[in-house]
Amino acid sequence: MKRIHDIYRPMEERKSDWNEVERPLTDDELKEQTSRCMNCGQPFCHAYGCPLGNLVPDQNRAVAQGDCKRAYDLLSQNSDFPEFTSRICPALCEASCVHQLDEESVMVRQSEKRIIETAFNYGWVVPRPPTQENGKKVAIIGAGPAGLSAAVTLRRRGWAVTVYERRANIGGLLRYGIPCFKLDKALIERRRKILEAEGIKFVTGCEIGKDVSAEWLAKENDAVVVAIGTPAARDLKIPGRELKGVHLALELLEGQNRFLTGEIPAAPISAKGKKVLVIGGGDTGSDCVGTSIRQGAKSVTQIEIMPKPPDERDASTPWPLWPYMLRTSSSHKEGCERRWNLNSLKFVGSEPPNHQTTKLPNHVAGVEVETVEWEFTPEGRPAKFHSVPGTKELIEADLVFLAMGFTGVPTTSPIVAQLGLQQTPRTALIPDAAKNIYCVGDCANGASLVVRALASGKSLQI
Repeated sequence: MKRIHDIYRPMEERKSDWNEVERPLTDDELKEQTSRCMNCGQPFCHAYGCPLGNLVPDQNRAVAQGDCKRAYDLLSQNSDFPEFTSRICPALCEASCVHQLDEESVMVRQSEKRIIETAFNYGWVVPRPPTQENGKKVAIIGAGPAGLSAAVTLRRRGWAVTVYERRANIGGLLRYGIPCFKLDKALIERRRKILEAEGIKFVTGCEIGKDVSAEWLAKENDAVVVAIGTPAARDLKIPGRELKGVHLALELLEGQNRFLTGEIPAAPISAKGKKVLVIGGGDTGSDCVGTSIRQGAKSVTQIEIMPKPPDERDASTPWPLWPYMLRTSSSHKEGCERRWNLNSLKFVGSEPPNHQTTKLPNHVAGVEVETVEWEFTPEGRPAKFHSVPGTKELIEADLVFLAMGFTGVPTTSPIVAQLGLQQTPRTALIPDAAKNIYCVGDCANGASLVVRALASGKSLQI
C-alpha cells in the first residue's frame, strides 16, 4: 500500500479562491494510510520527530480501527492546538518515520486533521479550566503560537492569565503571516472561544512598551512571559532598495489576510496583472507565490541564492534527521518558475513615463542577478559561494517580495529596555527568572516552526 500524494483540491478551482487548498480524505483513505503504521517498538516519530511528543503510533492505530474518540483523547494529551499543526506543520514526525528507511513515511498530518475536526464536530473539544486557582497572576506579551501555548499551560496550573496583543486579533503569524488558503482564520476564532471559556483573558490592540509599560505589567503581575516572536525580517540592502514595488514578504501576506478577514477594506498590495519576483526559497516565499497567483499575477518567479536541493533525501541528512531535499508546495505547482544559485546584485528602476513606456517613475522594473557556484562541506552541505563571471542578467519584475527569513528581536525594542532583558549575540531574549520574567518561542530560541513555538510555550516552567 502506497502513500497518497493527491491531497489537494483541483488546481484551477483552488487558484480562484482563498479557501484551504487541501481536500478532505475519505474514511477509507485514512484507514488505509494509518494502517501503514508499523507500531514500532521504538517510535522515532514520537520520541525524536515530534517536538510535542504526540503519541503517533497509538493515534494511528485508533484511526485505523475507526475509533476517532480514542484518537482524540490520545492526541489531546500532548497537543493543545492540533487544528493548527495539522495544517501548517511540515510533519517532522513523518521525516523520522521508520518507513523512510525503505519506502515513504506514514501519513500523519492529515490523520491529525481528521481527528481534531471530528472532535470539534462531535463536541469533544470542551474548555478545561483549572480545578483549583493558585492565586497568582501572569501577563503574556504576544498572542502568537508560543504565547497561546503558554497561556493554556499556565491557566491549567491555576494561574490567572491575561494575554496582551498589539494587533487587532490574536494568532500572531497564524493569523497575519500564514495565508488563508493554508489556514482558515475562523479556526483561530473557534479556538479563542475555548480559551476564553477556560478563563484566559485577551487584550488586543495594545502594544506593550508603548500603550502600556512593560514595567507596569511586571509590577502588577507575579510573572511576565514574553512571546513576541522575531519581528525583524531579513532585508536586502542592495542598490535600488528604495524603489517602489520592493516589499518585505509580510507586507503582502499580512495585508491580504487583514483584507480577507475584514480588518481593512482593501489589500494594500495587489499583484494583479504584474510580473512578480520572490527572493527567498522557503515557506514564506512559497506563501508569497500562492498569494500573488490568487491576486491575478501575470507571472511569478521565485529565486534562491542556495543551490537546488536534491530530489531525494541527501546523504548529509540520514534518517531520522530532517532531510535536506527539494520541497515543492501546492503554490509552486500552481504556476511558478523556480531558479537557484542566483545572487541579487541590485534593484533596477524604470525610466520616467514618456511616449515609449507606461512604467511608473521610481518604481522597480527588475533585479540584476548573477549566477553563483557553491563549495560543499565534506558532509555534502553547501558552505560558501563565489560568483560566476559573465553570468549577470536582469529578471524583469513589477513587484519584488523579500522572503529571506527573520533575524531576531530588535535591540531597540521597548520591551527589552523596560524589562531590562539581556540578549544573545543573535538578539534572542534571555529570561530573568530572578525577576519572574520568562521568554518562550522564537524570541527566545530564534525563528523556527510553529510546532516548536507551541512546544516552547507548553514546556514553560514557573
